[in-house]
Amino acid sequence: MTVKPYNAHDSKKEQVRAMFDNIAPRYDLLNHTLSFSIDRLWRRRTVSMAAACRPARILDVATGTGDLAVDLARGIPGAAITGVDLSEKMLAVARRKVEARGLAARIDLRQGDAEHLGFDAASFDAVTVAFGVRNFGDLDAGLRELARVLRPGGRVFILEFSRPRNRVFRALYEFYTFRILPLVGGAVSRDRRAYAYLPASVGGFPAPDAFLDRLARAGFSSLGKRSLSGGIAHIYTGEI
Repeated sequence: MTVKPYNAHDSKKEQVRAMFDNIAPRYDLLNHTLSFSIDRLWRRRTVSMAAACRPARILDVATGTGDLAVDLARGIPGAAITGVDLSEKMLAVARRKVEARGLAARIDLRQGDAEHLGFDAASFDAVTVAFGVRNFGDLDAGLRELARVLRPGGRVFILEFSRPRNRVFRALYEFYTFRILPLVGGAVSRDRRAYAYLPASVGGFPAPDAFLDRLARAGFSSLGKRSLSGGIAHIYTGEI
């Protein structure tokens, strides 16, 4: 069953766009606070893995407020970063962040749809997605599009939440994620449904091995996964 932010009738894609437009002003504050800033460590790990491939052109899909794009620019000197996101209001935050850090010459931010990327085939050496694939309207179509824009030998790096395997740890994680996070996030952002959807979308996302199968069906090979913080998140990798 597809998990949607607001209702069962309208398209997931348009609801996700509206949701992120709504929560954009408080997104960074809530994201870092509610994750105890561990998301910063996960992004740095993703950057270090991508840097090993020495990519010259990187596409960051679902770039949001630009945190991963900024980390990529800082961690991979000389690389040109293109960030794409559905939400113009999230991109507005990202543009201010990029300008403030003096990275506007290296980071190009555009509004766009992960399922219909406006780039030629084989345009990028690496594609990254941080906490975005579970929001794709059509997951398989989005993954095929990531594969299409990668050059032969190019790699994908997907950072996404998952459910811990340890039962005790999972119980603690799910109590925080499904009980505490929606209350605090909903109150601060004034969009309770958004902060109910975000954890629910983690529960509805494929388990790690099942997600690797989806990557394989999309055309990726040399697949891998790296568990982070006891399985709260994973970095998935693949090659074209």
